[in-house]
Amino acid sequence: MRALCVLLLASLAIPVSAQVRTIPRDAHRAQIRHVQANIIELNGVQVQLASGAQIRDMSNLIIIPTSVPAGALVKFRLDDNGQVREVWILTPTEAAQ
Repeated sequence: MRALCVLLLASLAIPVSAQVRTIPRDAHRAQIRHVQANIIELNGVQVQLASGAQIRDMSNLIIIPTSVPAGALVKFRLDDNGQVREVWILTPTEAAQ
């Protein structure tokens, strides 16, 4: 019975490890740096994060702005007000594309 439980848990983990994240084609590329609170810098230009903005790390987990590694390559999208609404920190493979 224990072996069956271990096998079941292992089979549930396989789809999670095989997930590939999709970054929209219209996302812009930049280097990022956190400045203060909800202000970040993209390619040297300070911009405001939109309310509810999501920053995703290389593992696709949502992180807070202060956790952004300075100088990381990212892809980002703006909302209708010109504020940053989505950010994806690129993996080395994604950055090479």
